[in-house]
Amino acid sequence: MNPSVGEWKPSVAASEWTPGGTAAPAAAPAPAPPPKTESAVSDIDESDPLWQVVLTKICNGDRDRALKLINDPDQLTQYPEVEAILAAGDAMEEDWEKEGDKLAKEVDGMAIDDSKPAAADTKMEEEEPEEIVDAVEGDPREHLNLVFIGHVDAGKSTLSGNILYLTENVDKRTIEKYEAEAKERNRESWFLAFIMDTNEEERAKGKTVEVGRAKFETDLHRYSILDAPGHKNYVPNMIMGASQADVGVLVISARKGEFEAGFDKGGQTREHALLAKTLGVTYLVVVINKMDEPTVKWSKDRYDECIGKLRPFLKGCGFKIKKEVKFMPISGLNGANVKDEVAESECGWGKKMWQAGDNNTDKPTLMS
Repeated sequence: MNPSVGEWKPSVAASEWTPGGTAAPAAAPAPAPPPKTESAVSDIDESDPLWQVVLTKICNGDRDRALKLINDPDQLTQYPEVEAILAAGDAMEEDWEKEGDKLAKEVDGMAIDDSKPAAADTKMEEEEPEEIVDAVEGDPREHLNLVFIGHVDAGKSTLSGNILYLTENVDKRTIEKYEAEAKERNRESWFLAFIMDTNEEERAKGKTVEVGRAKFETDLHRYSILDAPGHKNYVPNMIMGASQADVGVLVISARKGEFEAGFDKGGQTREHALLAKTLGVTYLVVVINKMDEPTVKWSKDRYDECIGKLRPFLKGCGFKIKKEVKFMPISGLNGANVKDEVAESECGWGKKMWQAGDNNTDKPTLMS
């Protein structure tokens, strides 16, 4: 076998072998498709009246003849049927022009005559113009986040709840419900704390666990309260609340023994103040709470004792006492110096203190 010879293939013209030894006749070639007529490719609007007249009346259905004729305007105009259709189109165009002229005249007639004001316009001119008030986008009052921090049982939740009650964010019926619940637990003074301490664990133990959240408003500001837990086991939750705050409210208990427990080594008063400064709380309001307590009775000596120990410590934490820290005596339970000033019969030195600007305080109450 010669390798240079290509593979053998049967000739296309060779007839196919069939059993019996006879060759099958070659298949006849397929007929070529008919050429496309002009009418097949023509784009004619079958609903056109002119095309219908040319196709049916002049050409008797012969589309090829009709296509040639319609493309030859000179020959087309020789037929009277075509002349009639063209004349009808000209008449319709004239009607449209007349209708347009009529509409334009009507619009001109509707023009306002400035020389003769209408009666309604005259009445409007006589009325005094309304005062234009600039639209205010959003609430213009400043918003501040307040975090209440301090040792356990200093009265943070009670103070927070009383602020909400005094600002009418809690209705009286709800307060009565909390009073009854606190009485059942033999903890009658806890009813205001129940506004912030909402879960069963907090109410049963009298200790805040999660950061309580609430809002209240004054004429000048909008506030969000963050009631941080005071127990050392929940310091991480306190950190979460303090990290969101603009202003810290350090709540101190003036009751004998409670102040010392919070301020001495291991107390949460020190740790909370230091953490607040570290977390970016610049301004601190130090409220000496429970001033109405029987062991204190609004004693100025006790108030001065607490402040005397807090000042150097807060300065050591990095606070600028004269610019960033304010001190105020209050009672979170009965609301004295929270919204309303304490009566002079109970605290004769309070008014003189804030009027003189002592302890960086020139306002009578916490909310003023």
